[in-house]
Amino acid sequence: MIHLIGAIITLLGSIFLFLGTLGILRMPDVYNRMQAGTKATTLGSILFFTGIIFYGSGWAGKLIILILFIIFTNPVSSHALARAAHHVGIKLTDKTVIDALKEKEQREIEDD
Repeated sequence: MIHLIGAIITLLGSIFLFLGTLGILRMPDVYNRMQAGTKATTLGSILFFTGIIFYGSGWAGKLIILILFIIFTNPVSSHALARAAHHVGIKLTDKTVIDALKEKEQREIEDD
């Protein structure tokens, strides 16, 4: 029974990883692709490794450390890459309504 639960959780993680891949292929600009990839791969990896914990409890400590590493590094690295892309001037899609970072930078320039 415990292996079935692990298999289901691992399958759910694999599905999220696959959906992240589809998001990267289907989204219109680099910022949307980055968001789709980061959110889906973070959740997919966490679920995948959690499912593996059910199979090999001897690996539980290492996998929990790996899960914590993913939780802390994926969003931070994605944020840094998005800021760098915006700073370099990579354009948003035409459907984007608000560019809050550009507005913030313009307000800072006006205040100086």
